[in-house]
Amino acid sequence: MAVFAGQGDAGRSMRLLWRGSDGGSGPGLSVDVILDAAIEVADRDGMAALSMRAVGERLGRSAMALYTYVPSKAELVDLMYDRVLAELPVEYPMDGGWRVALRAWAEDVRAFFLAHPWVLQVSQARPVLGPNEFAMVETLLRVLRATGLDASVLRGVVGVVMQFVRGAAGVIAEARRAARETGMTDEEWWYSRSSVFEEVAPDFAVRFPLSAWIGSEEPPPVEGDECVPYLERDAVRNFAVGLDVLLDGVEAAVARARAGDG
Repeated sequence: MAVFAGQGDAGRSMRLLWRGSDGGSGPGLSVDVILDAAIEVADRDGMAALSMRAVGERLGRSAMALYTYVPSKAELVDLMYDRVLAELPVEYPMDGGWRVALRAWAEDVRAFFLAHPWVLQVSQARPVLGPNEFAMVETLLRVLRATGLDASVLRGVVGVVMQFVRGAAGVIAEARRAARETGMTDEEWWYSRSSVFEEVAPDFAVRFPLSAWIGSEEPPPVEGDECVPYLERDAVRNFAVGLDVLLDGVEAAVARARAGDG
């Protein structure tokens, strides 16, 4: 289920997003204290469990006590989304080149999404427009600027990289949710259907030869993935392969740009 940002009052949301820290370490309520509690609720129970009442209960307060600081759940989602993005690094060493730095950025962002999977439910159709959201993009642009590509090309590269990392994290997050919410592991699910599949589609390899071919060889094992569920393991491998292909594509674009300059 997608949650669309920017559904609250525009003026109140933007002023709260760009307010700076108002503390939050004291015994009383503040915007930051409320956001920290909301993030804890979403991390533990998911976006579906998030409500002003649930956050209030975590703080030992009523929902009404929160509205003085955060006008509604709509603003709450915007604020907690931007706040949690502050966990991401904003600097990457460039001594190994843009490719090494971009790989590190992609791996960090994927790990971030998996630590806070509810963030993936905040739709990108309506950006939050908060400072930490811009900081994430600025960090990526700082890495990619070293390629020397024009702004018009980099705009597309940023979009592709962001969508790739977000999508890859989403597959893993959904695989974990599927096992948790259905009570059935990937292996159990496939086992329950494999014999039936052979029965209902005995000519599968003839009808879909390329699908049969691509699934005929096991991918090389990855050290330490023996205990990782099948679908998640497959998604991790796909991320590694896809990231290499994406980086190769950026490198080819850089080579074309340089050849055109010459």
